[in-house]
Amino acid sequence: MSTNEITKKSRNVILALLFLGWSLGNLDRYIMNYAVVSITGDLQLDASSTGIILSAFFLGYAIMQIPGGWLADKFGAKKILLMAVIVWSIFTGLTAIAWSLTAMIVIRFLFGIGEGGFQPSSSKIIATIFPKEERGRAMSIMLTSGGIVSLIVPLLAAYLLGTIGWRMMFVIIGAIGAIIAFLYWKYIKLPEAETADSDGTDRGTSKVNFKELLKTPLMWNLIVAYFCIYAVNWGLVSWIPTYLQKNRGLDLMSIGWAQTIPAITTIIGVYGSGYIIDKLPKGMEKVLGSISCAVIGILLYLMFTAKTVTLFIGYQTVVSLFIAFVITLLPVIVLKKLPSSITGSAMGVANTGGQLAGFVTPMAIGFMVDAFNGSFDAAFWMLIGFALICIVSLVTLNDEKGTLLRA
Repeated sequence: MSTNEITKKSRNVILALLFLGWSLGNLDRYIMNYAVVSITGDLQLDASSTGIILSAFFLGYAIMQIPGGWLADKFGAKKILLMAVIVWSIFTGLTAIAWSLTAMIVIRFLFGIGEGGFQPSSSKIIATIFPKEERGRAMSIMLTSGGIVSLIVPLLAAYLLGTIGWRMMFVIIGAIGAIIAFLYWKYIKLPEAETADSDGTDRGTSKVNFKELLKTPLMWNLIVAYFCIYAVNWGLVSWIPTYLQKNRGLDLMSIGWAQTIPAITTIIGVYGSGYIIDKLPKGMEKVLGSISCAVIGILLYLMFTAKTVTLFIGYQTVVSLFIAFVITLLPVIVLKKLPSSITGSAMGVANTGGQLAGFVTPMAIGFMVDAFNGSFDAAFWMLIGFALICIVSLVTLNDEKGTLLRA
């Protein structure tokens, strides 16, 4: 099969399958934020230990981003995609047998290693089969999985944790992963030359020069921006259930219903952002991204100073919209500004920043909450600081042709 022979129907089938995989990965990450309430009770853990559990996945995930991207470029995106789904499904199931803090940390870390190759390899597939003018839309569809899952998970988690418990829940999620791996093996068919763009343009071999890649100023701006926006995102996602329970007095079911509102906003924000970004004139991406980060910082302050739960959820709903735009913008910059032959590696490098944030932030918040006797104020100020740094990284982003790596 050549690149030009990929039909629109085939692209949509592959996109739908990738969406299933992204949804499953998001399901495990989001549901752990609710399961950890039960897990910490069973294993008798404090806030610092809870933060370490939430962060363990992201350490493994971050470590695997660059190797995962490189492997996708060198050996083929489909092979790495399959390997990622199989390995992460195994360790998702093994989460059910964790008997101590140490066991849970090791299993979650290895789960992160397994899933680490999925994002760069799936991004490479998108860059391979979609023309540039459609990549923003395709990526936005992938990213809406996070919003859809965050909409479903609160109520689903409350039901499952109250009926079958967290151990059986992870067994079921692991089994779903095995089914998705089979669907990938059978139905994802890629062009023989994965290094060609979807318009047939040859972008060179899959050999990647990391030295040149890391010399590209654009990459370092993206690494910093990824770290900052995901620090805000995962800081909120991982700790809001605990915050609302312990500081605002809500039970799990009430939290579940309350979190459906920001989740719906995230879905709309991510999906709409893909269309907007594809139509933006050159240079406007970083302007709108910077403005979004400024608004995020202001709304974070309003959130933790809100007098009522209603106001808190209202501000969270709006902040979710702007976070969605920035999270959609960053990978689209990679897909559009760099050759598809190195998309896997470039996405892996950039996303390492985001996943390191996922490792550092939940753990740091846990320590802060313990240090300040249960107060989350210092944690919110930290997230505001990250929003400000993200503004700087986007304002100084240089995407002129002379600064970009060419294959």
